[in-house]
Amino acid sequence: MTRELKTLGADASTASVLACLDEDGAVILRDVMPEALRQRVERELRPFIERTAKGIDPFTGFSTTRTGALVARSPAARELVLDGRVLEATTAFLSPFCERIQLHLTQAIRLLPGQGAQILHRDRLAWGVHLPRNMEPQLNTMWALTPFTTENGATQVVPGSHAWDWSRHAEPHEVTQALMNAGSVLLYTGSVIHGGGENRSQAERIGINITYCLGWLRQEENQYLSCPPEIARTLSPALQELVGYSMGSYALGYFSQPEPPDGMPDTVPPERALGRLPQSAPSFGAVASGLVPTSSNGG
Repeated sequence: MTRELKTLGADASTASVLACLDEDGAVILRDVMPEALRQRVERELRPFIERTAKGIDPFTGFSTTRTGALVARSPAARELVLDGRVLEATTAFLSPFCERIQLHLTQAIRLLPGQGAQILHRDRLAWGVHLPRNMEPQLNTMWALTPFTTENGATQVVPGSHAWDWSRHAEPHEVTQALMNAGSVLLYTGSVIHGGGENRSQAERIGINITYCLGWLRQEENQYLSCPPEIARTLSPALQELVGYSMGSYALGYFSQPEPPDGMPDTVPPERALGRLPQSAPSFGAVASGLVPTSSNGG
């Protein structure tokens, strides 16, 4: 018998979310996105979605469009990125392996009628099999901008597969679908086997895929190009830091300005590219390494 995904209410505790992720590798939170916000996200992204070309291979989908750079393009999508419930669960989930989490990918995925089922896969394989098997490098969300149904290609998930050996493949009876209302969100780990479903309906299926990863890993979507400093300067400090304009730890992420101001260190934190200092006090290692100006610490 197929093992179904658990669905929790929007007010579910972080502990409940983590328990489901530990057991199944995925969980649905029901009706998290208010309808007004859902409409704003769709209205702001629709022009970009309509201009996006279809995929060029079976994995990306010949009848699928994937629209990125959501932080730069949609103020409403930024609210999804910063959703407090998701961030709290994500931080707790990834904290055993990092000092800071970061935004990994933002993408509006539209399955058009006739799109076949995607190859089942694990998202963590973006880094190959180089990371330790017991380390979870990412946590993903799929926000339902439209209803996710059996007919229109709701995301396929294999509950429990996050704990399987690499060599084990899913049998058809082990695959379920993340059925959810528009405004709900699927949370799933980088290790769980999943893939887009087959769209047998006459309507499009749109999901907003926002994923987070360990702060010391390379991001799937190059956020510095998708959201360059001239745009990042307009964002809240919290979102700037998630995008990656912050130190991954005391020695990850500094840069040297092509023309540094007189009297300043030649290695500075990325917040300097946005015209500000880090919000939190830097560690001793950062100061000792010259990553921040000592004058900012009163010394």
